Amino acid sequence: MSAENADRPVAGGAPGGAPAGLPPLTGSTLAIGTIALSLATFMNVLDTSIANVSIPAIAGDLGVSPDQGTWVITSFGVANAISLPLTGWLTRRFGQVKLFTASVVLFVIASFLCALAPSLSLLVLFRVLQGAVAGPMIPLSQSLLLASYPKSRAGTALAMWAITTLVAPVVGPVLGGWITDNISWPWIFYINVPVGIGAALVTWGIYHKRETPTAKVPVDTVGLALLVIWVGALQVLLDQGRDLDWFNSTAIVALACVAVVGFAVFLIWELTEEHPIVDLSLFRSRNFSVSTVAMLFAYGLFFGNVVLLPLWLQQYMGYTATLAGWVLAPVGFLAIVLTPVVGRFVDRVDPRILVTISFAVFSLVLFMRADFNTNATIGTLMLPTVIQGAGMATFFIPLVSISLSGMRPERIPAASGLFNFARITAGSFGTSITTTLWDRRATLHHAQLVEHLTPNDPVTAQALGTLHAGGMGPDQSYALLNRLVDSQAFMLSANDIFYVSGLLFLGLIFLVWLARPLRGGLGAASASAAH
Repeated sequence: MSAENADRPVAGGAPGGAPAGLPPLTGSTLAIGTIALSLATFMNVLDTSIANVSIPAIAGDLGVSPDQGTWVITSFGVANAISLPLTGWLTRRFGQVKLFTASVVLFVIASFLCALAPSLSLLVLFRVLQGAVAGPMIPLSQSLLLASYPKSRAGTALAMWAITTLVAPVVGPVLGGWITDNISWPWIFYINVPVGIGAALVTWGIYHKRETPTAKVPVDTVGLALLVIWVGALQVLLDQGRDLDWFNSTAIVALACVAVVGFAVFLIWELTEEHPIVDLSLFRSRNFSVSTVAMLFAYGLFFGNVVLLPLWLQQYMGYTATLAGWVLAPVGFLAIVLTPVVGRFVDRVDPRILVTISFAVFSLVLFMRADFNTNATIGTLMLPTVIQGAGMATFFIPLVSISLSGMRPERIPAASGLFNFARITAGSFGTSITTTLWDRRATLHHAQLVEHLTPNDPVTAQALGTLHAGGMGPDQSYALLNRLVDSQAFMLSANDIFYVSGLLFLGLIFLVWLARPLRGGLGAASASAAH
């Protein structure tokens, strides 16, 4: 690498490794440092899922609809995604250790403010702050962890880091549900305070003498501003579209124009800027393009359905937040068991085969859910979730392997940052699109079902007669029938989404096979990144 390029900020990622000459950590220091970094990562990833089952409680407490409550999830994801490309520049400017420690401390402060928020507007604002400061934490925790271990044990370090990111989404719904039911929803944010403070103190104590070199480097402020504008406009459009009647609203039309024009200008600017905030030239690699697009659609589908299931269970199946969390929890069991196995085989088996298995499993799971009805037992609901864990184990690692194949070592951090940007943004967009479609399809099914609910219909007349005999008045009887129709309509709508999502996963299998066969896998890429 030339001297000129050495001073150039790495777009979308953090430079890896410790300062030259420093040996890896050993003994208890290595163990404690690993735990501190893992706890920070755990806390960060936990906050992407812990609020999922708490949305109805948060919405009810703050006096808004559950659909509006999903902003608590999407606002964090979008802010987190936007801040990711800044990690490289901030690292070069302030150093890995200072930036990581500051990120953890600011995350704790933002979490405390979230817990104190008296309204949805303030809660969303603080979640935006929380997501923004969380951006550098995951790439820097990985980088510092790699610098703590000998190069020969880089694979062990990455495996431990990956398991942490798998455990958190499993614990999130269960912990969030239990806290919401037994204490109160603000405590899903308060619990970050002691964990974050402990992780920040330990990290600084161990790593402050291992700070990376810093330099004053330019930042692509125009590119960053354009990124914020088009991503923000698109997210608001998706979240507010249903309430404002989509393109019948002037505001939605204006947001759509801002998103499209902003994205187009962003592409032009980033492709011509000398120091781009997002290195779009990475898409010249066919494997990177294929894997990133596959991740974009697959994670959007996956996360949207992860949000939909607990909303349906709590609003129309009578499940508590804790019970809804337990329905989601088994997804991680097989994933945690099988991920280390997949990691050992990813260099020996074509990753495209592993991704094909993953998407096929996801399709199977979604087709099983498409047969759910309002009489489904908890065992019926949990079975697809258990199977889904096998799909998760063969999902992330092989796609990362495809995305990094053929990359020069100095481009791997940028590629990793852009890949994660696509993943996180897709999760937020998937949530908005899924909840909107769920409501629209439910309205359609409701209209079709009530066509048969007339006083002249024998079934309706018999049901009303039974309710009247039980002491209910006409208004109460019709209200109860309407509630039953709502329950059926939203179940049928959820089934529609599950079924179409399953078909889309099957379609993504063909996309994955557009990638070239790999020459060297994730192990080679990880070793290069670690060096």
